[in-house]
Amino acid sequence: MKRGHLIIILFFVGFTNGSLFAQSTSFQQSLLLAKQHHQKVLLYFSGSDWCGPCQRFKNNFIESSAFKAYAEAHLMVVNADFPRLKKNQLSAEQTNLNEALAEQYNPNGNFPCILLLDETGKVLKRWEALPNMDVDTFIKALD
Repeated sequence: MKRGHLIIILFFVGFTNGSLFAQSTSFQQSLLLAKQHHQKVLLYFSGSDWCGPCQRFKNNFIESSAFKAYAEAHLMVVNADFPRLKKNQLSAEQTNLNEALAEQYNPNGNFPCILLLDETGKVLKRWEALPNMDVDTFIKALD
């Protein structure tokens, strides 16, 4: 395998203890991969450094082993983050991409806002707050 291909694969796989589960900030890339693999997309809007329910969603759902195992086989996960602290600011390009996603999928500015999308970007399910369920029930709701 060429070195360039390996670097690209590592970028998408990420450093998740060897798992193929990885979060992405590239919505368009995630849609392309979802189409190729016939998967759904979980898009979630967060305020990673100021929104308590967003932090709980990430810690209790996204980072759980049960969710990671499910997502690896069934989902592309995209986080559109809106940090407030200067030290956590995203690039101008990523901020613009996230704002465009918010205009399309989260116009009311709910945090967290979690959407299950099909491979074309059509909204299948929407949670406009921290889901009031455990991880296993949430995973079942994604099917």
